Amino acid sequence: MIALTLSRIAEIVGGRLADVSADEASRIKVTGTVEFDSRKVTAGGLFLALPGARTDGHDFAGTAIDAGAVAVLAARPVGVPAIVVDPVAPDAGAAGTAGVLEHDADGSGAGVLAALARLAAAVAAELVADGLTIIGITGSSGKTSTKDLIAAVLAPLGEVIAPPGSFNNELGHPWTVLRATPSTDFLVLEMSARHPGNIAALARIAPPSIGAVLNVGTAHLGEFGSREAIAATKSELPQAVPASGVVILNADDPVVSAMADKTAARVVRVGRGSDAHADIRAEGVTLDELARPSFTLHAAGSQVPVTLAVHGDHQVSNALTAAAIALECGATLEQVAASLAAAGPASRHRMQVSTRGDGVTIINDAYNANPDSMAAGLKALAWMARETRSFAVLGEMAELGEDSISEHDRIGRLAVRLDVSRLIVVGSGRPMSAMLHGAVMEGSWGSEVTQVADADAALALLRDELQDGDVVLVKASNSAGLGALADALAADETGEGAR
Repeated sequence: MIALTLSRIAEIVGGRLADVSADEASRIKVTGTVEFDSRKVTAGGLFLALPGARTDGHDFAGTAIDAGAVAVLAARPVGVPAIVVDPVAPDAGAAGTAGVLEHDADGSGAGVLAALARLAAAVAAELVADGLTIIGITGSSGKTSTKDLIAAVLAPLGEVIAPPGSFNNELGHPWTVLRATPSTDFLVLEMSARHPGNIAALARIAPPSIGAVLNVGTAHLGEFGSREAIAATKSELPQAVPASGVVILNADDPVVSAMADKTAARVVRVGRGSDAHADIRAEGVTLDELARPSFTLHAAGSQVPVTLAVHGDHQVSNALTAAAIALECGATLEQVAASLAAAGPASRHRMQVSTRGDGVTIINDAYNANPDSMAAGLKALAWMARETRSFAVLGEMAELGEDSISEHDRIGRLAVRLDVSRLIVVGSGRPMSAMLHGAVMEGSWGSEVTQVADADAALALLRDELQDGDVVLVKASNSAGLGALADALAADETGEGAR
């Protein structure tokens, strides 16, 4: 973050000083990072006191100061130097804060989050004036993988700040913005939404000059009610990009491509094949034995061969978006190809592929799931296991609303159509029973499909059945908790053959 005095921060966020004099506040500067975990506080930092599901950050204010923080951003005095902001009523807070802090009955956490947003907006404005380029990406699936690829292709051009993992909501977004410093050239931001208006609110914090929309699927369908409502919310990003900016749209998704009518910015379309409607194209896509794509990248009348280090045919569209952004920022096609070739999976539990010493390959994609990403994962599994046995260990896809039963049924049927050798359905609720039912109705029976109660039961079954050469996909929404299963499975029987 740029260095700011406590008095200046208080002015920006509309807070009042507590346990620090006005004279001290005008001299003491925050020179470190902003943290909401007291264990991660460093010298010169600012501690964000948020109520948690089990603990309240206000209780750790003293610990944060002892660790080097110069002050706390809080909803009440905490006995150490603090900037105190008023609570926000649950129905009047910053857009989406209720979705982040559902346990925050009095709105105190929402008030602190709103203050954090104001601080991030002020810092972003100052850095943009000094030349920072802000890049925003959204989509129903693939945001984190694409964010990682964008960071990789921009790295040769300057300093890049991007969120770790999927830090893309009302807390993670401003927290990431405040990671930027005067030396930062590119700020890459994921922008997620659980309600209409969320993306627009995030864009106001850090207005992007480059915006990219990956796809419109059925993630969070239960929150939005329809794919049309999801599309309208995703279109908030292109609408936020000014006429002087550029919007990257996926030409292979008609709903996304149509968002060109929603923006005043210049539009660049990316797509597969020789479609003349795509400005940047991937042609001749092939996959190696681990489903890593290769293709010819076409842009501005030139072409270059590209081989990706990430797994799955769906990564081609993600790579095209990253390439388009890098080219807009001044990269050459050759730089893009080299950077993409070196960019392996950077975020945990997202298409992480490892082969154990006993020859079993694990596809760990357990962080998140929706119908589109689940289908992509199953297709990658089917490709990798063309000549061996395939195991799909699938948990629930959350937030699908009224479509949950039908979508889980559809995934069960797809696993059978892709000739998955063994489908292990994890969980006992109605959606998982629907997945089992779909597989059975599609023609799978006997030992081909099994429903188990939980991750421990699935792990025990796999340890009993896996053989040399088998390929296992572990995928579910994060709430299903299958990440630990995948990690344990990958750690079994490892040896010199792991890669």
